[in-house]
Amino acid sequence: MNTTRNWQTPVLVVLCGGILLGLSMGMRNVQSLFMLPMISERGWTREQFGLAIALQNIVWGLSQPLMGMIADRFGSVRVLLAGSALYAVGLYLEATAGSIASLNLGAGLLIGLALSGTAFATVYGAVSRIAAPAQRSWALGMTGAIGGLCQFAIVPITHGLMGALGWAAALVVIALLFVAAAPTSFALQDQLQEPPAAGQSMSSAIRAAFSHRGFWLLNAGFLACGFQLAFISNHLPAYLMDKGMQPGVAVTALAIILLTNIVGTYYCGYLGGKYSCKYLLSGLYLIRSAAIAAFIWLPISPTTVYLFAALMGLTWLGTVPLTNGIVSQVFGMKYLATLFGFVFFGHQLGAFFGVWLGAHMFDATHSYHAVWMIAIALGLLASLLHLPIDDRQMDFAKPLAA
Repeated sequence: MNTTRNWQTPVLVVLCGGILLGLSMGMRNVQSLFMLPMISERGWTREQFGLAIALQNIVWGLSQPLMGMIADRFGSVRVLLAGSALYAVGLYLEATAGSIASLNLGAGLLIGLALSGTAFATVYGAVSRIAAPAQRSWALGMTGAIGGLCQFAIVPITHGLMGALGWAAALVVIALLFVAAAPTSFALQDQLQEPPAAGQSMSSAIRAAFSHRGFWLLNAGFLACGFQLAFISNHLPAYLMDKGMQPGVAVTALAIILLTNIVGTYYCGYLGGKYSCKYLLSGLYLIRSAAIAAFIWLPISPTTVYLFAALMGLTWLGTVPLTNGIVSQVFGMKYLATLFGFVFFGHQLGAFFGVWLGAHMFDATHSYHAVWMIAIALGLLASLLHLPIDDRQMDFAKPLAA
């Protein structure tokens, strides 16, 4: 491990990082289970609920670079602790929301800020810095796998809490889980032992990234990822119920996505240490588009739903360690959280449109078909955009071209 702390073992780091990541992303992924009971009780529309979750995604994207800068300069622990606290408060406000404004504040603004402090950029940035170079791909893959296991567990836990206590009390209980998990942040005390590349400061790293064509191609490709994942995780349960499926089919499908995500994320991290990340990403987006196309064109049944969920799960969050790998490979480790935060804005811009457009077009047309088609097209485009990325390490000592 790239650290002087003897207690900070590889197993402890990836375990605690996986728990925080899994709890954060798991709660985001099950927001769709709350949509129908919440709008039914409050008298809201799908678009109103969808706009709050879309706001969550865009706030996450906008605040991620800032959270990354704080983590890079002052360490990840402060950011993780603040993010856990914001998540707990946001869930409580969502549970007690009596108006759309309150819903937007809790589920939108606060949880969006919380995600920027507890999810990929902060956790993967800390793990990348703590892990020795030879262990880095393994550590990222294992952190993602443990996170995936926690995300999987959140689905039946949330479903059980909603059945036993109701949707509002379930949100409060999960808020308390964030309070209980917050101390695991201390295992991710990161400290880069190696100096940054010659001539590299935060401002020079940002300028270099913004002048790099591959950086913007990575951003554009990540937009497709955000659109697909946010649309599916937030609208798949409602889509299946509209098609006559029982509620249990949707819950099982989400669980399958998150279960197979464990395998997919681990192996994507593992393969990213052996093969070109950009070609792996191109292949993942191609597989996703093919899976979506088959799903919407084949007759729907529990079997096709579960097969679709399994295929999507294998590619679900595997894009993140691979994208993180390209950023660190090209621009180095020192400002990884900051630069990944900027790339992640593309992901969250796509997520905003995936959630909001899905709800808006359904309310307008009573169908999700057009949004599925957009998801296919974006996946194909992302597959092509990754191919020309120049993933060679950048020389920061060399002046930037005008």
